Parts: sequence; structure tokens; C-alpha cells
Amino acid sequence: MQQDELIGAILGNYRIIAPLGQGGMARVYRAYQEKLDREVAIKVLPPWYAADRNFVERFQLEARLVARLSHPNIVTVHDANEVNGHLYIVMQLVDGGTLRQRLDQLPQRQMAPAEVIAVFVPLADALAYAHDQGIIHRDIKPVNVLMDRARRPILSDFGIAKVLASTQENLTRPGAGVGTPEYMSPEQCRGGPVDHRADIYALGVLLFEAMTGRPPFQGDTYPALAHSHIYEPPPRPSVLNSAVNPYFEQVILKALMKEPQHRYQSTREMALALEAAYQQTLQGRVSGPSPATGRSVLRESALPLSRLPAREDAGLNAQSSLLSPAEAMHLCPNCHAYNRAQTRFCTRCGHVLNPCPACGKQNMARDRFCTRCGQTLMNGYIG
Repeated sequence: MQQDELIGAILGNYRIIAPLGQGGMARVYRAYQEKLDREVAIKVLPPWYAADRNFVERFQLEARLVARLSHPNIVTVHDANEVNGHLYIVMQLVDGGTLRQRLDQLPQRQMAPAEVIAVFVPLADALAYAHDQGIIHRDIKPVNVLMDRARRPILSDFGIAKVLASTQENLTRPGAGVGTPEYMSPEQCRGGPVDHRADIYALGVLLFEAMTGRPPFQGDTYPALAHSHIYEPPPRPSVLNSAVNPYFEQVILKALMKEPQHRYQSTREMALALEAAYQQTLQGRVSGPSPATGRSVLRESALPLSRLPAREDAGLNAQSSLLSPAEAMHLCPNCHAYNRAQTRFCTRCGHVLNPCPACGKQNMARDRFCTRCGQTLMNGYIG
């Protein structure tokens, strides 16, 4: 194997320990920060970027903007700098792999509905928070979704695609590009203006892949993929995986609409639709005609919550039309036992529970206000 010259090197206050991964535009390393006695992740860009002073300024500006993001499902940015021709960004170390690795572990690379909710609702919430701050991701894909050891999704690489898009030179550099063709929205493929709804499309592509085992469009070249995104309707997920029911299929297909105004208009809206689809799945019946066949469908009733296996209703939220906040069951984030909505401490392990009395979202114990709707929480900061 070729020796990596950065292993053992010192970049600023960080000593490079070992490689973590490599993408088309950067290498990621595990590093040690002696002053704070902690391990971090460092993404190092190729040297030609550091040679472009305009790019360096844009990169550092974007890094400062992204460093202001504070959300449990967005990777924390600690630092960004340039040393000896190496442009790098220092981030929170998340060492549970990536969503790509998780999908590769699954049979047929297909997620069950419970895991879909546990992964995609937090991702949608993270994107909604970033969009509220005026930041668009632009490059959502499986390797940019990190997983911690509890399989909590953490979105990384905010803002880097925007900086890459600001320079035309990157289009001619080997291995570099703006976005990833399999996950790019039609407006990105056209090179037109992009807003937060491009992230909604990309999240829909990711959801399609998680439930079917492949992205909606496949091709060997960028022009072929771009043509598909712009002009071709995506296949119905249920055709590729018969276990995908009409509820989830409808969410996926709406997120993948060609025109931004026809998609969900926020990732919060998409998250609510996912949660409603999951609750409909638990109920085991379709109200009205199936989106796939146009015929009325009636399925067997699902098991009641009390009989579901652990984590089966992970991500269940009371904002759907089926359950009110007072009726919802909440999953303990520590032991995954079920608790009634207003229970302050988990009945199994005693962990502090912090459900929102207005919208039902389960918040972290330290939160004083709901991270979704801003409602004052009853259980915040309980010691």
C-alpha cells in the first residue's frame, strides 16, 4: 500500500493518527488534539484547493457559518484552517460508520420501516434546522450520513458543496464535482438556482434507496443520470421491493417530484408524512384508494404497541392524524422501553423523558424548549 504522508503529521493543534475514509474530494482522518485531550475527525482537501486563495476564503467563511449549527443530528465543526498547503476542517469524531455501511449490512440493502423512521425523521429535523439558518446541504448521500455507536444518524459535510459550486475550476479537476449525480435534484442537474427543496429531493432519493436497495436512477455517466432526474419518472418503490407499502411509497414519490413546488415544501412536512405513514403501517390499513393500484386496500391490523418488539416504534411521533400527544407512547432513548406521553422518568431504567406537551416530539433531557415547535417543556433540566 502507498504510504500516506499525513499519518503522524501535525496540522495546527492536531496530530494525524489514522485514516477514516476517502471520497472524491477529500481524505478524512482520526486525529488527536493534545490541548483538550480528545480525538477528532479531520477532513483534508487536495492541495490544489489551498493554492486558490479565493477558494480558501470562501471555504473558511462557509466553515464559520456551519460551525454555528448546533443540532444533535448535525456533526459539530470545531475548527478550519490551512497549514503548509493543507486545507482542513476539524469535526466531531463519529465512529459508528456511515449510512452506506449500514445499508450494506442489511439483507437486500433494504431498511425496515421502524429503522427508516429512526434514521430519516432525525435527518429531516436536522435539515429543517439548517434550512431555518439559511444553510442548504446540497450533497446529501449515504456516505455523508454518519452513524454513532447507537445508530443515531449525524449529517456531515454541510456547506462544502456550496464552496465547490462557487469555483468553475473544480469541474475539470479529477475526482472533484458539485454534488453526487445519483442524488442530485433536477434543478441541480440543469445548473439552475437551488434552494432548500433540492435537499428534500436528495432526501427522497436516499429514502428510496434505503427502502428498495438502490437509487431510483442508475447510469454510467453524468449526462445519463442527469437526463433521468430531469425527464424520467422514478420507478415505483413497491415494484423493486414489494414490502414497501402505499403509505411510504406516496411519501417517496412526492419528495421526488421534478418541480420543487410539487414536493414537500419543508423537511418538517416530510418528517410528519413519514411518521403518519409509519403509524398507518402499525394500524395495518389504508384509508381510501391505494396510490399504487387505485383500489381500496385493507390489511391485517398490526400488533398493539405493548406487544411490539423493542425499537419497533422508534421515531413514533404524535403529530400524525392518528394519535394526539396525550395518547402517544414514547420510546425511552436510553433503554428503548415504551412510556406514556406524560411519564417523566422511564418506568424501566429511570431515564429522564422530555416529550413536548404540544406536538409530542421526544426531546433530550437537557432541553428546555421543544426542538421542533419551541413549546416550553415540563421536564427540561431535571437533575
